[in-house]
Amino acid sequence: MRTPHQPLDRANGTAVPAARTPAGAPAPMAVSGSVDDGDRLVDLVDLLALDPFVSGREPFGRTTWLENLRAEAPLTVPGARVVRDAVEDDGHGRLSVGDGWTLHVMRWKQSRRARVTVTATSGELAETILTAVTADAVEEPEPADDSVPVGFWHFGPHGPRRTQREIGAAPWETIKRNYARPVGETLERLMAIDGSSVTGRLLLLHGEPGTGKTTALRALAQQWRSWCQVDCVLDPERLFGDPAYLMSVALGSGEEDEPKWRLLMLEDCDELISGDAKASAGQSLSRLLNLTDGLLGQGRNALIAITTNEDLSSLHPAVVRPGRCLASIEVGRLPYREAADWLGTSKGIGPDGATLAELYALKTGAEPVTVPRPPAPTGMYL
Repeated sequence: MRTPHQPLDRANGTAVPAARTPAGAPAPMAVSGSVDDGDRLVDLVDLLALDPFVSGREPFGRTTWLENLRAEAPLTVPGARVVRDAVEDDGHGRLSVGDGWTLHVMRWKQSRRARVTVTATSGELAETILTAVTADAVEEPEPADDSVPVGFWHFGPHGPRRTQREIGAAPWETIKRNYARPVGETLERLMAIDGSSVTGRLLLLHGEPGTGKTTALRALAQQWRSWCQVDCVLDPERLFGDPAYLMSVALGSGEEDEPKWRLLMLEDCDELISGDAKASAGQSLSRLLNLTDGLLGQGRNALIAITTNEDLSSLHPAVVRPGRCLASIEVGRLPYREAADWLGTSKGIGPDGATLAELYALKTGAEPVTVPRPPAPTGMYL
């Protein structure tokens, strides 16, 4: 009979004999958990994979995440014996064992991602197995003129996560006409900046929705790709509310081939930089400013790009003070004449001009999908 604290042999389900604990070593632990019909097979594989590390039989663990995974990548090594294999619609979990090591692979076919974890009796063995399993497993995407690699940060169940994707980013010359002439000229000067001429750390693009602020940032990422890594933070409120998360994003990976400069894009952060941000967002605004020119930003060449729909006059004065902003650009409507030139006709354009989104809607004939309003009630009397 297996006692509650005896680990389970993953190959045949029998109890593993208890081992003596060496003097001075931590007492062995065992993985425990309840299982019911609501659990998925891959969840059980995840749980079983923890046992050799938790129990201390294989106290050295290494984990890596793979992006752009090759469809034919085996993610295994010769001699590995599969002891659990679970296939579901959205994932495939496999647990394999060898002499002194355990390999746990979780892969997602649709997103071409995988998580590879190795536990072993020594750190050298764990590194060796991990290197062999992941060799030639990733397919590097071909660079394209109309795309740029962008990292996406979010705080997941296991902490901060960065996923890199190639996103569409038209070259600046092809989209310059999307902006009013003064705005286009200002953006063009911004596009020409390189790492040797950065004079501020904060980039503000403000203006009403649909004027092309995000499109301009994608073009900026394309122009700066040779010297600046661009990351988009999907949960900026969490970023500046959690110091550990902020440190992970601010410090980067520390790898030698990492670009010297990094641009963090924060979209629609009205609450974070508004005039009453200090009262409503607590320490978030202070941490944002500290990342631009405080102690946190020292030694890390980080730029912050923020888009907002707020008017510049409504933003917190600490955000727009001289010396802090690399650029503060109001991205507004195209004036009537420029909008008509863009569209090729003045039909549908009001006297105040049009936003970029409105022009594309007029060009394509797109109509919003809405529920028709019922006729207004007339009441009992006319």
